[in-house]
Amino acid sequence: MAGSTVEPKRIDDSAGRGDVPVGAATRAVWEAVMQGAVEVAVRAYEDLAAPQRERVLEESSGVPGQTRSSLVEVLRRARDFAGAARLLEADGAHAASAPLHEQSGALQKAAEAWLRAGERGRAAAAFERAGSLERALELYRALDARESMAQCLTRLQRPLEAAAVYRELGNAHAELESLRAIAPGHPRRREAVLRMSALLDALGDSWRALVLLADAMQESGAAREDGALQAEHARLLRHLGLDAGVTEPERAPPPPDGYEYLKAIPIFGELPMQDMKDLFRMAQQVLIPEDTTVLEKGARGTGLLVLLDGTVDVFSGPGMDARLLNTLGPGAFLGEISLILDGSTSAHVRSRTAVRALRVTRVDFQHYLDTHEAAALRIYRLFTENLAERVRALSA
Repeated sequence: MAGSTVEPKRIDDSAGRGDVPVGAATRAVWEAVMQGAVEVAVRAYEDLAAPQRERVLEESSGVPGQTRSSLVEVLRRARDFAGAARLLEADGAHAASAPLHEQSGALQKAAEAWLRAGERGRAAAAFERAGSLERALELYRALDARESMAQCLTRLQRPLEAAAVYRELGNAHAELESLRAIAPGHPRRREAVLRMSALLDALGDSWRALVLLADAMQESGAAREDGALQAEHARLLRHLGLDAGVTEPERAPPPPDGYEYLKAIPIFGELPMQDMKDLFRMAQQVLIPEDTTVLEKGARGTGLLVLLDGTVDVFSGPGMDARLLNTLGPGAFLGEISLILDGSTSAHVRSRTAVRALRVTRVDFQHYLDTHEAAALRIYRLFTENLAERVRALSA
């Protein structure tokens, strides 16, 4: 009869999970699910058109929980991560649904699911990846995750707030990078210049501090007459022996801050400037005394170490009979593989002299990858290529 509605058929669940009302197009999927034939159900689901797959999801609302769990497994194997997450969300399984939302690329939904699951750290990282930086910042503040707070503030173009957090953390090079974003004409430019000058001077780069002040004093008439800028400029002249007509001494090269060294590491070779700067701000400067174990052979790798000053010896092992394999100096790097692969260290490294180095921990780097998706793809590709080259070299 015209206009009549065809009632859906019902499939009897012989396992005792109840009857399932289904349409003709989805019947093959449900029959396989009821029989426990997961691979058959996966193939049947993959063969459906998008509207029919949506119909399966709608029909699942009327089935018992055990049957829905079986369907979730079918959707996982069919790579319909969004569909599987949707069913889990409906059942309140937020912690299980969140990773599936991430796999489907729905980062905002993943963040909300992590939040409902009480996983605020994971929620914050997902919000950051999704571009919801204000919500990420709010959660990072609540967690007192100050490194992540500073990164968020930087990406929100709030450099003074980011610099204040880095100052609390004692991360001088990251604070300096943040303050460099304060352009001429900014209401707090004077404050930023004075702080940058103090940082550069403390880092042993007094010449650059002097140039910074001289340039800042040319930015406006008010700057030229500013007493604080004039006083700092005069102090640096005295410090460098340039006051009272003293002949300009030979300029010593500024101590490396590690940015150029970090940028030269092969797996970072395709990172654009902003991603490279974000990684640099994440790094911490560390001091290692002479004759100290830097890396212990066989121990779990903890991350990347980039040498800025001093030298280290690389040995075949920790014993007295170990062979000296190499001696490394400024610009050399160690442990880059442990940033990505969770394995043990292959060599034993001790400091020959006192060492100043830049450290990027594995934990911090994993957060960087989580919140910089495009950078992560570039890094993984180059890492894979470099690893393949090493394998080929060993095979040859």
